[in-house]
Amino acid sequence: MADQNKTEKATPRRRLKAREQGQIARSRDLIAGLATMTAVMVLAWQLPGFVADWRGMLRHELDSAVTHRNQLLPVWRNDFFLFRGVAVAASLSWLAAMAGGLAQGGLVFAPAALMPNLSRLSPAARMGQLFSLSAVSHLLKALLPTAVIVYLAISLLARDWTILPALLHGSPRAIVGFSTGHMFELAWKCSLVLLVWSAADYFLERQRNESDLKMSRQELRDEFKESEGNPAVKMRIRRLQRQARRRRMLKDVERAAVVITNPTEFAIALEFRMEMDAPVVVAKGRNLLAAQIREIALWHGIPLVENPPLAHALYRAVEIGQAIPPKLYAVVAEILAAIWRAQARATAQATQTAKTTAAGRA
Repeated sequence: MADQNKTEKATPRRRLKAREQGQIARSRDLIAGLATMTAVMVLAWQLPGFVADWRGMLRHELDSAVTHRNQLLPVWRNDFFLFRGVAVAASLSWLAAMAGGLAQGGLVFAPAALMPNLSRLSPAARMGQLFSLSAVSHLLKALLPTAVIVYLAISLLARDWTILPALLHGSPRAIVGFSTGHMFELAWKCSLVLLVWSAADYFLERQRNESDLKMSRQELRDEFKESEGNPAVKMRIRRLQRQARRRRMLKDVERAAVVITNPTEFAIALEFRMEMDAPVVVAKGRNLLAAQIREIALWHGIPLVENPPLAHALYRAVEIGQAIPPKLYAVVAEILAAIWRAQARATAQATQTAKTTAAGRA
């Protein structure tokens, strides 16, 4: 029932974990088929040269046996060049096997697969594996190509059965040629059968691996929580971050030169000093946050200017920490100039009042 719930495709994280454990789609039969086909083709390509080389070595051996009876080292040890064809075939087949393995899943190093597993040593588990559906399927997979190979061998003999009696009276060259030709024909046909069957086996292994990697919806949710974090915790972190940013913004209101209001819906605090190129929005808000900005401005004696169009424009067009756009320079400059004039008059009036009070006391 649990397997039926696994209807979702594996995520990249699930595939990466499976790869780290060595669980990939790989067919050993395909590697063996590529290596066998390569070896057969290379040996067949070098077969004409083999005949002459081995005939020369045999003649050399017989001559040396007659003329050098006390020679300790056999002569063939000095003729290693004769084995170059076998070495080339072995090397190329090894390269083909390596290429086939890398093409199936790349280079995989899975330390988790090397860890000791005591369940593999259990006799009961091994007996269960021997009499399981998986063991039966592997047996059928092995018997099917074997049956095809046996059929090819029998059909090859049946095809040329009438030629065999004539070979009894033929020359050794004819017998060797007949045997070699039929051995090569049987070898490449068998290799082709193994290669085709191993390709089908790889496809089946890939399908089985994809089925094993499928996930249920609950596993997807659990993986999302592990990788992205619990949504409730992330929401709480975002809320705390917003609160921290709001506290910093309200603290920056104390540097403002003026607060533009709507009058109650919007509030935008502008900072400006003579060394600045343009006024900068240090805080903005609406409704409750706007009321907090106005309260801080009143507490610190920052002028409040009611200008709904300018408040709307600044709230929608300028982010916190950005300078106002050039098209609003003139409007904001007029407001700042009016504030500075009012502050200058208030300062002059306060100074005059203080002087008058001092003279009256005198």
